[in-house]
Amino acid sequence: MLLGVIADDFTGASDIANTIAKGLPGQGGLRTVQYLGIPSGAADPAVEAGIIALKSRSIDAGLAVRQSLEALRWLLDQGCEQIVFKYCSTFDSTPTGNIGPVAEALAEALGVKGVVACPAFPGAGRTVYQGHLFVKDRLLNESGLQNHPLNPMTDADIRRWLQLQTVSDVGHVDITTVHDGAAAIEAALRRNGEANRVLVIVDAITDDDLVAIGRAAALHRLVTGGSGIALGLAANFIERGLAHGTVAGTLPVDGPEAILAGSCSGATREQVEIHRRNHPTLAIDVTGVMEGRVATSDLTSFLLANQGRAPLAYSSSTPDEVQAIQARFGREKVAATLDSLFAETARELVSAGVRRLVVAGGETSGAVVSALNLGALAIGPEIDPGVPVLLSEGSDPLALALKSGNFGAPDFFTKALERLAGR
Repeated sequence: MLLGVIADDFTGASDIANTIAKGLPGQGGLRTVQYLGIPSGAADPAVEAGIIALKSRSIDAGLAVRQSLEALRWLLDQGCEQIVFKYCSTFDSTPTGNIGPVAEALAEALGVKGVVACPAFPGAGRTVYQGHLFVKDRLLNESGLQNHPLNPMTDADIRRWLQLQTVSDVGHVDITTVHDGAAAIEAALRRNGEANRVLVIVDAITDDDLVAIGRAAALHRLVTGGSGIALGLAANFIERGLAHGTVAGTLPVDGPEAILAGSCSGATREQVEIHRRNHPTLAIDVTGVMEGRVATSDLTSFLLANQGRAPLAYSSSTPDEVQAIQARFGREKVAATLDSLFAETARELVSAGVRRLVVAGGETSGAVVSALNLGALAIGPEIDPGVPVLLSEGSDPLALALKSGNFGAPDFFTKALERLAGR
């Protein structure tokens, strides 16, 4: 294994797995496998990039550090030359969040400083300019992410946000230096390391910027960022003759289908609204769930009764509705109860023969795949930027699409089911 990734949620893991497996145009990527948690045994020797999906984004920081260091040890044991710590392209965390502590702990374990920190993903509208994170033409804190139910992002200056989470000073490499090329970027990172800055926010507004950053970090032991930071990493190994470049592909899976949406992002709510015009949908009564009046059987009965019609069950609500429910029942209790509901629903659906499953929302996806205990997932073709087809191992495979809340085109749900079936 050449490249190892530690991802802080399951949709983020499939996002960066897609980037690495796809590689650069005309060159191909690495043979990539996504692991749902830390494997208990050694990896297949044919795997060139291993992605460990953790559910560590919103847990206690100390626990997130311990899990990430355990993942690091496994990846190093597989022979990884470079490690990527992957977090959300919207930098989802709180002022006491986990990005800083985990990144610093990994850097200390690897003995490195001047480490790239770049959440940019231009293909999904996330760019970093002068240390500020934008979502399309809006500053992060004006993009709707300020209303995130678990990690409200209220400051677009991610240097300042990251500094709240770290012990060492946070550095910055501006866009002018990035446009000067890989050598200039590498020199700037080295200077930051010599100044004892562990993490360095690096500006990026285009894919070419990310490729240049990747080339600058070709020999760095640790890189951190969103999935975009991996755009050029596969190419580094291919150009050094350590990998030959492959094209992602999986066998299609047809059969019974279901869609579960737990994200409350604006993109997911739009996707739900479009899907419900032509397909059966079930709006989950969250208050009913919290009061015990809505159960797993209500969801599974609806979804199984509507097989062949792309049925959707969703808890997606407006920010005001989410805040009202959280105020009444408690934020953590609501999140845990909905995670449990979706997890048990997924288990029952798969037991009943569902073979194509689309899940929207990072926390929801984490709950679902943890409940299904699928092990390793093969990475297939891209559905939309950041979202690939995933295929479980075994004689009766399950095809999955795990979508981060803000990802995907308006018609994503229908498109995803078609792609899972190879259409």
